[in-house]
This record gives sequence, structure tokens and C-alpha cells, in this order.
Amino acid sequence: MKQHWRFARPQIDAAQAAPNGFGRKLIADDSGAIAMEFGLIGPMMIALVLGILNIALIFLAQQGLQSTVEEAGRIVMTGQAQNASMTQAQFKTAACAKLPPFMSCNRLYVDVNTAASYATATTGRVTLTYNASGVVTNTMNYTLGSRGDIVVVRLMYLWPTAASAFAGNLVTDQGGNRLITAVTVLKTEYY
Repeated sequence: MKQHWRFARPQIDAAQAAPNGFGRKLIADDSGAIAMEFGLIGPMMIALVLGILNIALIFLAQQGLQSTVEEAGRIVMTGQAQNASMTQAQFKTAACAKLPPFMSCNRLYVDVNTAASYATATTGRVTLTYNASGVVTNTMNYTLGSRGDIVVVRLMYLWPTAASAFAGNLVTDQGGNRLITAVTVLKTEYY
């Protein structure tokens, strides 16, 4: 007679088993093993997938902001902003029109400045300061320059995010936000 072995089962003697054999049946029963394994591993897998999705959304927002800064920089490079004497609010409105639909204009900050050379252009991340109410108090630069100037256009966006055990702490700013920055350095045309 052939024996079929699915799993190695522990050997118990009659003294360990309950008098009615219930203990022996309980030890031998493996019908709930898959549910038990999923109960242990499932929450961690779901948290991992949610962390991956959170990071993917941040990359999507970063790419959307980078496309926006390139289109907004073109307005400066071609002299459209200078010829129209755009204010900082008007330039922000023009940049907001280029934002992807999943991004909100009230979370966007604009910083435009000139540089003496490409080597001295400031392209780093801006550290935002907040008041007691959680409102950004930074004064952003807005200098469009003129023909042939090197101009740095920085767009900063406060992306709402949450901390995740498997994705690391993605929050970089107050209020559960991550500061996403996109920069373009350009030389204005002779418009």
C-alpha cells in the first residue's frame, strides 16, 4: 500500500490526545493553513503595495511639475512674460494653466530669478518657512530679466502625502506634505 505524504505531521502519543481523539484531529487538520498564512502575510503585502502606489504618485506629480516648469520657462525665454509685463500672480496663473489636472494651483509656488552665469544659477531646493497657522511665509523672487539674460524658473509644489512603513517617510514639510521642486535654467532670446 502506497503512502501519500503531503506534509510532515507531528507524531503524538495517546497520552497527549484528548480522550475522544479531538486533539489528534486538530493537529492533523490543515484546512485553515492558507487563511492563517494570508492573515499573517496579507497586511504586510497590502501595506507594501500601497507604499509603492504612493511613491508612483509622487513620481507622476514630479514629472507633471517638470513639464509645467518647462512650458512656463518658455514664456520667459521667448519674452512673452516680459513684453506683457506679467506680475508674479499673472505668471503663476499662466503656470497653473499648464499644470496637470490632478494638481491644484493653490499648492504651487513660483520663484523666478536671474543669474550672472550658468555656474552661479541657484537650482537647489527652497526651505519653506511656516507661521503658526501652517501658512508658507517665504517671499519668492520674481525677476524676469531681459534679452540675453540667464533666468532660473523654479516651481515648488506641496504634494499631500502620508508616512508609510514600507515606503519610508515621504513627508518633507509641515502638514503631511512633500515639497516637489522642478527647475529650468534658460537664456532668454533676443525678442
